[in-house]
Amino acid sequence: MTLTDALALLTPAIPDGTVCIHANGHIGRAGCAARDRDECFYMIGSMGLASSIGLGVALAQPRRRVLVLDGDGNLLMNLGALATIAAARPPNLLHVCFDNGAHASTGGQPTVSDRVPLDEVARAAGYRFVGRVETRAALAAEAPAFLAREGPAFLLVRIAHAPENMTARVRRALGVPSVSEVPSDSEGAR
Repeated sequence: MTLTDALALLTPAIPDGTVCIHANGHIGRAGCAARDRDECFYMIGSMGLASSIGLGVALAQPRRRVLVLDGDGNLLMNLGALATIAAARPPNLLHVCFDNGAHASTGGQPTVSDRVPLDEVARAAGYRFVGRVETRAALAAEAPAFLAREGPAFLLVRIAHAPENMTARVRRALGVPSVSEVPSDSEGAR
């Protein structure tokens, strides 16, 4: 499941009036394309601060539901926010982390989420609910229940990171051979 797939399943279930705080980078751009509303805030430069902003909004607006759409790279940049959110216990804060194991917006550098399970960190911090989904069917089944939960609640959504697939697709469209089809210097010299 890609981020676009996940957002296509999640966004129709978001209740009207929910304040959505989007992490910077690809999540903000994809989130805007999937469901742009007046209640949406797109973090533009401060990596890792979507969850802190979401906490501030949740505390300042206790009658509003607040949904943070985060990424593994962003969350790892501000891991202490999980503890702060759990300690504050805002019942109106929901936190979704799309985990692709990479910094997708900056070239696909790997994160450490394969060794630091962010859902377990949220659980250890003290979130009221923590869940994890890895398939479209699981997300479709969990989304309505998650969005109705009392917070703080955390849902880790495993998504694919496949920039190689995108590169191969563009190469095919341009008629450029894939890297595996290009002869190496030693093969070309024969």
